[in-house]
Amino acid sequence: MQYLIAVLGFIVTFFLAYIVSNDKKKICYRPLVMMVGLQIVLAFVLLNTGVGEFLIRGFATTFEKLIAFAMEGIGFVFGSIAKEGQVAFFFSVLLPIVFISVLIGILQYIRVLPLFIMYSGLILSKINGMGKLESYNAVASAVLGQSEVFISLKKQIGLLPEHRLYTLCASAMSTVSMSIVGAYMKMIEPRCVVVALVLNLFGGFIISSIINPYSVAEDDVLQVREEAKQSFFEMLGEYIMDGFKVAVIVAAMLIGFIALIAMINAIFKGILGISFQELLGYIFAPLAFIIGVPLQDIVPAGSIMATKLVSNEFVAMIDLSRNANLSGRTVEIVSVFLVSFANFSSIGIITGAVKALHEKQGNVVARFGLRLVYGATLVSVLSATIAGLFI
Repeated sequence: MQYLIAVLGFIVTFFLAYIVSNDKKKICYRPLVMMVGLQIVLAFVLLNTGVGEFLIRGFATTFEKLIAFAMEGIGFVFGSIAKEGQVAFFFSVLLPIVFISVLIGILQYIRVLPLFIMYSGLILSKINGMGKLESYNAVASAVLGQSEVFISLKKQIGLLPEHRLYTLCASAMSTVSMSIVGAYMKMIEPRCVVVALVLNLFGGFIISSIINPYSVAEDDVLQVREEAKQSFFEMLGEYIMDGFKVAVIVAAMLIGFIALIAMINAIFKGILGISFQELLGYIFAPLAFIIGVPLQDIVPAGSIMATKLVSNEFVAMIDLSRNANLSGRTVEIVSVFLVSFANFSSIGIITGAVKALHEKQGNVVARFGLRLVYGATLVSVLSATIAGLFI
């Protein structure tokens, strides 16, 4: 039965992408079939084989050790309060982002990350049939983040036509940055995080190739902006502050969104006798069903999925962890769905990042913002559907 539901999930996902396609005649189906096949193989390997278990365990163990190192610094500054009560969430989940950001900065400084991103992008471009620029951007977004990635492409932002700019922004919204992967692993099952990271990378290309099909010239040149040379300790200071800003921004957004949703729930409960999130649960229940969530869980799962869309993935992960009545299968499938930046607040983040580099192009991004969220959400649906085949 779960395989029939997965087939339905594929059909619905691709249909929803197809009906909003810019140019249905330009869709190239061969790379799409190859990438979907690759997604299925990778999901099987990661979820159903010893090799996959070894890779996921290694990835998770690495982040566990990094978070343990981060807690050394956090414990020194904040002492015992870092382990007490509700405040522990900020210290144990969000503040380790600072240390992960430092490591990314070091790998950038010694030129390991730029080379990895560049050559990974070149290899991907051979698989996905898209340009080198788009492939580079997808890998860079998964490492640097949805706003920081555009800085490395500053030279080309102003030269890009709208269709290519859409694909770049869609990749940034469909992935998540390495700096917050450790935070996700503290909240949901690590293997779900790893699977989502891998599947979303290809899913972004698949959905963009349907919604926004185009061909790129053979002489497409990738030019990546070289950052101004800094001393090692200047770089450390910059990345430490960047990581701290991310942690504080996420904390502020959680305070605002959770409080706002609580107020809206109370208003709906008083007027309609049903909370806002319960109402969203019924609206998103069909979506939860097609990704493989068991029938008895589709309403609460749909509520969590909708919460991610209208707020962010952290708020939804907190809701998921609080819902003890969901089956293990539901928790894992929904966890895969939650690992992306596909939400309404990301429109402002990406638009602001591009606008800071090029005013006109920022306005272009703002115009197709809702379309970005639509496409990135379909990427999450596709990833969860494929993961549901093997969970």
